[in-house]
Amino acid sequence: MMMPQSYIWAPVCIIFFHQCSKAVTDTPVGSGLLLCQPAPRCGNQFYNPLEQCCDDDTILPLYRTRLCGPSCTFWPCLELCCPESFGPHKKFVVKLKVQGVKSRCFSSPISRNCP
Repeated sequence: MMMPQSYIWAPVCIIFFHQCSKAVTDTPVGSGLLLCQPAPRCGNQFYNPLEQCCDDDTILPLYRTRLCGPSCTFWPCLELCCPESFGPHKKFVVKLKVQGVKSRCFSSPISRNCP
């Protein structure tokens, strides 16, 4: 005799919701910790925000650096490399990304100038 699929999935869902509702005893009350938070997504992939970031739909390790101009490095997870002038003497500025918003060069605070 075959059991309907709802009989199979019901215990799985009950166990999942029971695990999500358990309180952590060593966490201070009011810390705002949610045990079953949705995992952050980058495009169509999940990533761990404690170790990675999403930069233009690409998952990068937090410690990754890139060049900004010919001789300046920046962290793409935390900073933006912004051109400040064009022409034969290009100048670049590293700006801070503002968490929770789509950071843009024209509106982000300056971190440092690149030589």
